[in-house]
Formats: sequence, C-alpha cells, structure tokens
Amino acid sequence: MAARNTKKKLTILAAVAVLIVLAVFCSFLNMSWVSQSVSYSFGDVWAALTGNGTWASEIIVKNNARRVAIGIFVGAGLAICGTAMQAVFRNPLASPYILGLSSGASLGAAIGMIFTVSVISAAIITPLLAFITCFLTMLLVYSMARAGGGVRTETLILAGVAVSALLSALVSFLTFISGDKLEGIVFWSMGNLANAAWEEIAFAVPIILFCSLLLITQSKKLNALMLGDAHAMDLGIDVKNTRLLVLILTTFIVAAAVSFVGVIGFIGLVIPHILRILLGPDNRVIMPLSMVAGAAFVLICDYLAHVVAPNYGTLPIGVITALIGAPIFIFLLLNRRKEVGWN
Repeated sequence: MAARNTKKKLTILAAVAVLIVLAVFCSFLNMSWVSQSVSYSFGDVWAALTGNGTWASEIIVKNNARRVAIGIFVGAGLAICGTAMQAVFRNPLASPYILGLSSGASLGAAIGMIFTVSVISAAIITPLLAFITCFLTMLLVYSMARAGGGVRTETLILAGVAVSALLSALVSFLTFISGDKLEGIVFWSMGNLANAAWEEIAFAVPIILFCSLLLITQSKKLNALMLGDAHAMDLGIDVKNTRLLVLILTTFIVAAAVSFVGVIGFIGLVIPHILRILLGPDNRVIMPLSMVAGAAFVLICDYLAHVVAPNYGTLPIGVITALIGAPIFIFLLLNRRKEVGWN
C-alpha cells in the first residue's frame, strides 16, 4: 500500500512538472501578442530562450520573461497560502483571501491611484499602499477575533467577512468618485501580470519564496491543526502561536503577490482542493506540490487570456482564473469524496 501511494505521488509530481514546463513554453509560444503578424513555433521559442533565435524573437521572449517570472511566483505563493488556510480553518472552502486580504489590498491600490503625490510615482505608491493595507487588514481581523486571550477560527472567519464587506464598500465608493482613474482601479482588481517591473519582481520574489519555505516547515503542525485544536494541543502543538505564524506568513505572501499584479482569485482555492482529492490531506506533500501546480495554472490562464478573445486584446487574468476555477470548484463540491480529508 505504501509503495502504491509513493508511486502515485511520484506520478503526480512528474505530471505537474511536465505541466509547468509546457505552461512556460505556451506562455512564450504565441508571441504574436506583441506583433500580430508574427507567430512562432516551439523550436523558435527554444532557440530564443537559448540565445540562438533571431534578433526579433529574442527581444520578444525577453519582454515576455517578466510576465512569466511573476506569474510563476504569484501562482506558487497563492496556492501554498490556500493550502495553509484550508488547514488552519479545517475547511476546504478556505482561500488566501478569507480574511479580507484582497479587499484590503484593493483599498490601498485605489487610494494610491486616486490620491497621487507629485513627488512619488503612482507606479511605486500603488503597490506600496496595497501591500501595507493588506497587512493591516490581517492585523485588524486578528485583533477583532481575539477573545479571552485566544482566537477561534470561527470568529476569525466572521471578522474577515465583516471587514472584507466594509473594505469592499470603501473600494466601491472610491471607484465611484475616481473619475478618469476608474479604468485603472477596475483593471487592477481583475489582475494583470504585465504590470510588474523587474524591480518589483525582485522585491516580491524573495518574500514569496522565504515565507513559502517557512510555511512548508509548519506542514506537520498544520496536519495536527486539521484534527482540531484540542487534538493538536494533546500532540504538543502551540496552537495559538502556530496559527498566528501561519497567518502572518500567508499575509506577507498574499501582499507581495497581489500588490504588483492585482487580485487573482481561485488559485488558492482550487489547486489545494484538487491535490487533496488526489493525494490525501498530508500537508507535507500537498504544500510543495501546490506551489508547482499553482504556478502552472497561472501560466496556462495567462496564455488563455491572450488567445481567447484576440479582437478585444488581452483579457484580465482574474477573469480566466474565475471562468476556469469556479466550474472546477463547483464540480468538486458536487462530487466530494472522503479522500479530501474533511468530513
């Protein structure tokens, strides 16, 4: 039985690895996004990536590399955050945005776009405020949920829903009064991988990687939390500090991810859910695999965003992730099996 499970895990790992390689190639393949009269093959892409392509193909590949790079790390970060949140809240419906983090980031971005400061570029102030307000949202929700020296997951969820509703209302109000900044706020809320510059990627990637690795070190404790707080304490787990650490790490990852590309939904919801059905609830396996699968999912969605409706330009990637993720999640909910790990 153990040998069969190991073989299954290795098979899925190989499949996900192949998927992300194909996703990277697909992201570079249709480079007619830049020049409508030019289309390239896999061979052309490989030649350009290895420095043996034409001058034009190498320039286009380098331009697309920025989008591919941020897509990989955003997808990986949001997926592992979803895995961690589902374990902390013992609920497969949990997502990285369950505490209202996306609403907090959207509020910061809206403020940065509308109330510009002449001495600071909007390209700097918008992601900076999105990062700050995202983290402040988590602190506010956690503070509201504290009672009697402890924090219950049910109270956290309720506080997150309440704060998210309030912040969403504020974002709607700012959108209403934004005037000529309306388009920027709306498109930011839908997600766009092309927004991030290399300097921003250099800032976001270390945060996502470092916090993701720390989350993986908590996978055994998260397995215990999935059994319930009482069982986790019986196993010697400091439930309060472990939960707080996980929430802080996921907030840093989400803030770093959405600050530069906007809100991209369903990655942290669908990817961990699918992997739990295939591999069971062990976070030691699910967390690293979810990073690879999440990266592949984002790149595939980004490719589709460019080719689904070329006459209308590039669709916001958040639209594609929702169009794909929502039906998948509905299907999974309608066909839930005990292998998910929750009753």
